[in-house]
Amino acid sequence: MPELPVPLPIRVSGDPAAGIAEWVCGEPMRRLVDRFGGSWPDGDLADVLRFLDEFSARHWDFRGGRERPDAREPDLDAGTVELVLQAAASLGLIRPVAPARPAYAHLVVLGGLAHACVRRVGYAAHLLRAGVPVRGEVAVLGSFRPLSDWERRTLADAGLPADDTEVDVLDTAVRRVFGVATPAEQDGVDAGHPHHSWSSRTYRPDGLPPVRVLAAPSSEPHRRRAHTADTQRFWAGHVQLAPGDEVLMVTAPIYVPFQHCDALRTLAVPYGCGIDTVGVDPALADLAVLPEQTLTPGRYLQEIRSAIRSMRALHTDLTHPAR
Repeated sequence: MPELPVPLPIRVSGDPAAGIAEWVCGEPMRRLVDRFGGSWPDGDLADVLRFLDEFSARHWDFRGGRERPDAREPDLDAGTVELVLQAAASLGLIRPVAPARPAYAHLVVLGGLAHACVRRVGYAAHLLRAGVPVRGEVAVLGSFRPLSDWERRTLADAGLPADDTEVDVLDTAVRRVFGVATPAEQDGVDAGHPHHSWSSRTYRPDGLPPVRVLAAPSSEPHRRRAHTADTQRFWAGHVQLAPGDEVLMVTAPIYVPFQHCDALRTLAVPYGCGIDTVGVDPALADLAVLPEQTLTPGRYLQEIRSAIRSMRALHTDLTHPAR
């Protein structure tokens, strides 16, 4: 029988380090480290996280600073491929799970590559129409990242508009999936550079919560575009996130561990809210307009590394809070 998935850290109250330790120190991770020639370190959880960060940088970083579609695929033998896929399943990167709570304050859709943007917006609409109560808003978070030629071709092949940026794709998907034409409210700043600019458009679909499409500026505009943590922090300030709010995040299953822990660090720690993170269910027929891209062992290893780094950052913030 397949192993049950290792649970993710859920709360930042109590002993959240125990949840991090269970994920990073369990048998799936130990088997991976052993397979790639590593020796498990002595020391406390901070030492293990530091080791795993450095070890995964040597063995599982196939991006080398590039965007995800440009990552190389490693040449792995059949036994290693099988072990990687088993570990990815056990660590929660493959199978989607249903929302855990009966109701939420807000539903947050995380942006990404063009096909993922379309699928995640579609899945958010599915959850709402299936009866998941959201008393606040649906926040669809992205940036002004320009689409690659590959993303434009993917959209065109599906008969969808070849938009210019990530937030354009999200906005188009919201208008199509929720049946809205124009925003009820909009705001933003065009600073003359995408790393400095931001925009907010709020739609009001009939019978559903308001849907806000938000493009955030970068917190380090001279170095990079806005990333997931930037968009989450920017949205939290706009919506005035409150202690005790339960937030449901939607992403792809492969990104659930790392983006969940990013959300704990950027939202739960400073605002005292609760976070659940779910991946899009690929079995839904209404998402077939843009099926999920083939996920390879290299992609899973890369995102296991992303989760390690996210958990290390979360652990640092929990044990050494900013004064």
